[in-house]
Amino acid sequence: MALNCTKIMLIMGVLFVSQPVRAIDFDAGDYTAMPAGTNLGLLYYTHANSGEYINQGHTTKRDTSLKQDVSVLRMIHFTTLGGYTIDPQFLLPFGRVRGRLGGSDMGNASGVGDLILASTLWLYNNPTTQTYFGVTPFLYVPTGRYSHQDSLNMGENRWKYALQAAFSTPLYDRLLLDVGIDATRFGDNNDYGSASSRLSQNTLYQGQVHLRYLLTPAFDIRTSYTKDWGGHSSVDGVSQGKPGEDKYSVGAAYLFASKTQLLGTWGRDTSMDTGFKSESVVKLRLMQMF
Repeated sequence: MALNCTKIMLIMGVLFVSQPVRAIDFDAGDYTAMPAGTNLGLLYYTHANSGEYINQGHTTKRDTSLKQDVSVLRMIHFTTLGGYTIDPQFLLPFGRVRGRLGGSDMGNASGVGDLILASTLWLYNNPTTQTYFGVTPFLYVPTGRYSHQDSLNMGENRWKYALQAAFSTPLYDRLLLDVGIDATRFGDNNDYGSASSRLSQNTLYQGQVHLRYLLTPAFDIRTSYTKDWGGHSSVDGVSQGKPGEDKYSVGAAYLFASKTQLLGTWGRDTSMDTGFKSESVVKLRLMQMF
């Protein structure tokens, strides 16, 4: 059965909003600077379920779903430059995404996503007081799997540039606070959708707050709240709305004597202006320090 014009525009919007990587989430403790020479290997796994799609105030629930199983391989090396601690790193997402929208099969996407290059520069680093402030530039390289004929893709077929700043400090006793803000600028995707249209997007901003409580020096419980704004997109000049996402998560992390840390969180979206609203997001992270 042929799709009407409204459904076509919805699906065009989906290709934009359902990317595995959009804003720059970080975990509580990520802005703790390690000694020079330290290496970290991390493997993330995220399973997310969505049962409704929101498009500028209109909600589609009937026979609608988006399931994401996405992993990220991340390698970090801590060193110094001009007396400041830095941590050159790369992140490589991979996985599978599949979805339906209002009874229409969107198919699925699998494979490798866009390579991400980054490095934090710590402008304030005080291990004695456990207080840190760092800034991180990110470069998203369009190396991921992409086809303009597909409704879902692992890659975005556009360059992205982001800058994040975060501050970490104890509030009192065993309670620690991490706060951060970032801005992401987007290059155009000039091969978007079946008509090879031009997708443009304004700067996307995000703020996040994390709280950790140390039950022991190795075991913590945590919660976070994240909000993004801006990021209005258009296809050949036709508005596609903006994400406008709010979400929260709760979880815990444990550091073993082998310098292996296991982190797990569960969260969901509390609001969404345009996109699939996540009902459940489970994230696991395995980190090895060496």
